[in-house]
Amino acid sequence: MSRFIRSSTAIALAGVLAAAVVSVDAKDRRECDRDYKPQVGQAGKDVVWVPTPDEIVQRMLRMAKVTPQDTVYDLGAGDGKIAIAAGKMGATAVGIEYNPDMAKLAQCYVQAENLAGKTRIIQGDVFKEDFSKATVVTMYLLPELNLKLRPTILDMKPGTRVTSHQFTMGDWEADETAEVDYRTAYLWIVPAKVQGTWTLREQGPGNAQYTVNLTQKYQKISGDVSAGTVKQQPLVGATVRGEEIRFAFNDDKGVTRTLTGTVRGNELAGTLKGAGGAETKVTGIRK
Repeated sequence: MSRFIRSSTAIALAGVLAAAVVSVDAKDRRECDRDYKPQVGQAGKDVVWVPTPDEIVQRMLRMAKVTPQDTVYDLGAGDGKIAIAAGKMGATAVGIEYNPDMAKLAQCYVQAENLAGKTRIIQGDVFKEDFSKATVVTMYLLPELNLKLRPTILDMKPGTRVTSHQFTMGDWEADETAEVDYRTAYLWIVPAKVQGTWTLREQGPGNAQYTVNLTQKYQKISGDVSAGTVKQQPLVGATVRGEEIRFAFNDDKGVTRTLTGTVRGNELAGTLKGAGGAETKVTGIRK
């Protein structure tokens, strides 16, 4: 991945290469480079271009567990390095690049790598293009740009994996970090939106019912449960990762119950396990 990563006030290096038409029919990358060769530090929209080391590219894709079933969108694709790497892993990859010359260069590299069927480069603005179909999003942008994109990312399908080179998402803490040669890669899993009041019902003898109140800040959740004559027992070990939710509580008999479930919109389905290991199915509706 090559990426623009500095502020919009950065001054372009003297002698930045003039716009050039890059041949998308190049037989190899050297032919692409003859037409246009980007310079480290050259100005772009809001940022300047600095390439990402191959080791970081591979670590980011491994952290996101990219497979051939994934659709990877690289935001601010530069010369297409990450999109090309994802395509080589079998994923469907799309790079979005604002600079038309960089986009043409990336398209040329895609052609030279014989990846036209797996990887494509769009010349466009990451704040205007639709990347909602992504299962994996990769970025090497400035912190303020990450924050500007954060609301859009949080509205994506729960379970979408997001990786960033070097820069964070503000107070949305990463689910995983990795250090490679003094550089940092971050991974976030888009969490389901679970905040609210839920009514849970066991599908078994007695059909026990529970009222669960959840509060949420990104992937961190907390709350309490009311069951029978027992009111507002605190939840223990409450977590949400993508669509998967888990927490424990004491029921009206003092038995510790652990819920493991999947949240889709306002519905929840999962199992409740008791202290002895017995499991019952449970369903939930958010009010």
